[in-house]
Amino acid sequence: MEKMTGSEILMKSLVEEGVTTIFGHPGGAILHAYDVLIDYPIKHVLCRHEQVATHAAEGYYKTTGKPGTVMVTSGPGATNCVTAITDALMDSMAIVVLTGQVPTAVMGCDAFQEADVVGTTRACTKHNFLAQRAEDIPRIIKEAYYIARSGRPGPVLVDLPKDALMGHGTFQGYPKDVSIRGYNPQLYGHPSQIKKAVELIAQAKRPVIYGGGGIIHSDASEELHEMIDITQIPTTLTLMGLGALPTNHPLWLGMLGMHGTYWANMCMVHCDLMIAIGSRFDDRITGKVSEFGKQCKIIHVDIDPTSIRKNVNVDVPVVGDVKCVLRELNKKLRNVRRNWAKDFEEWYAEIEACKIQHPLRYEQREGVIKPQYAIDMILRLTEEYDPIVSTGVGQHQMWAAQVYRGRMPRRWLTSGGLGTMGYGFPAALGAQAAFPDSLVVNIDGDGSFQMTMQDLCTLLEYELPVKTFIINNKYLGMVRQWQQLFYGQRYSQVNIDHQPDFVKLAEAFGITGIRIERPEEVKAGIEKAISTPGPVVVDVVVDREENCFPMIPAGAAIKDIIDVGEPIPDKLFQGWR
Repeated sequence: MEKMTGSEILMKSLVEEGVTTIFGHPGGAILHAYDVLIDYPIKHVLCRHEQVATHAAEGYYKTTGKPGTVMVTSGPGATNCVTAITDALMDSMAIVVLTGQVPTAVMGCDAFQEADVVGTTRACTKHNFLAQRAEDIPRIIKEAYYIARSGRPGPVLVDLPKDALMGHGTFQGYPKDVSIRGYNPQLYGHPSQIKKAVELIAQAKRPVIYGGGGIIHSDASEELHEMIDITQIPTTLTLMGLGALPTNHPLWLGMLGMHGTYWANMCMVHCDLMIAIGSRFDDRITGKVSEFGKQCKIIHVDIDPTSIRKNVNVDVPVVGDVKCVLRELNKKLRNVRRNWAKDFEEWYAEIEACKIQHPLRYEQREGVIKPQYAIDMILRLTEEYDPIVSTGVGQHQMWAAQVYRGRMPRRWLTSGGLGTMGYGFPAALGAQAAFPDSLVVNIDGDGSFQMTMQDLCTLLEYELPVKTFIINNKYLGMVRQWQQLFYGQRYSQVNIDHQPDFVKLAEAFGITGIRIERPEEVKAGIEKAISTPGPVVVDVVVDREENCFPMIPAGAAIKDIIDVGEPIPDKLFQGWR
């Protein structure tokens, strides 16, 4: 058996685990691990802020399906990750965060750059470990990655004291198997529950499928597609589920929720059966919970038993991996003798009428760029490249979600549960590191981008050609919209008119900057950004006070959704239907 330092054991374990890329930032307590890292075949992306490194790991996971890895130092290095770790927990992102820690002898003594990271992150990780001995590291790393990616995916943190990294231990090989007492994610749904679900689906007259991010995490898009092909049930997806079904599918209803399509939300109000798959009944979906789903039966498929009946009572819960459950459901649904499409003709007609009466729309006049127009054009002009699209958080995020033209899963990156401003740019960085030859588009807000923009230099250093489009209204736009609609137009601390010149900023980092200020410049500016080699920042100056509709006011029932204001004359209509 071989004697090695804890750092060598750590790196050897990571290689055995299949880790090829780490996002991170070094510091004193993790210094020895960084010294050893040089000798191992692992690419390290030096981010300028630990939050960026952690969001980048989220982007890496979402696009590859493999856990993202982060390595940072103790104290502030570790605490800077906390926002992104929480984001990963809310959105079920499998990442493993390796944090340095002060030597065990001085832990609890307020040592320099000491923070109780295990205690701090206990509530925002799926699990965390303190590795006190070099010999423990292989088992802990094996368990950390297993926990991160299995069951409902999530963030796992491994705290590594300096003496455990520098001390020597016997490396007895990397474990091949994992056995964790009390942790056995249930993959297969109970047969009797699946039978009940099939019976409900077979009897439904106005059903709707409501899919969430669990479909993406489970790689179950094919099974979802098959279920829709068999049953011909109209399908809507959550913000996190976008991409699970091609947006050109005839039964695709668009996104539902607070800023989802009017007709998708009305389907939730008027259906007689709701089939929730890999979704968690977030309050942005349900609106007023006491009014949600009162008129229908509900089937809920989810691998996380704690999500079942957490927010909404359901009639048939099916605990299991979405892919496994859908395969079983599809087997049985194929045996149901029914003319599905004919039986749903009346239901289809109602939905179609609602689409015509309440389309997504905007009015693009001369002079000022409407943000919807800019985002629509970005997605139209990049569609042929099958881009990976990330967003920040705010109005631009919701507009991008409404008009998203995804055809494949794992192409859409956004922060849903925590709603983390500053997410889009680092997530795009992580995705581009995973797929250096793909087109990665970051649609950001001026407020959101300013939270993590310091890592523009990371793009340049690692030749990551991310195209960032800043939808710049010089406001914290979504907050301003709420203040306008619900606080009597009293705008408080939302004006960010004083901001950097984003073109000069990009150029200061050695990156191409482009500004688009007029509607007639939009198409050419986007095409120039796409064709320019390397990373590009595009400052798109848009209408300052445009609002994002439809909108379900916070705490209101879905039926109280606010549609766009006055009807737009047909001759001015330039939106999408």
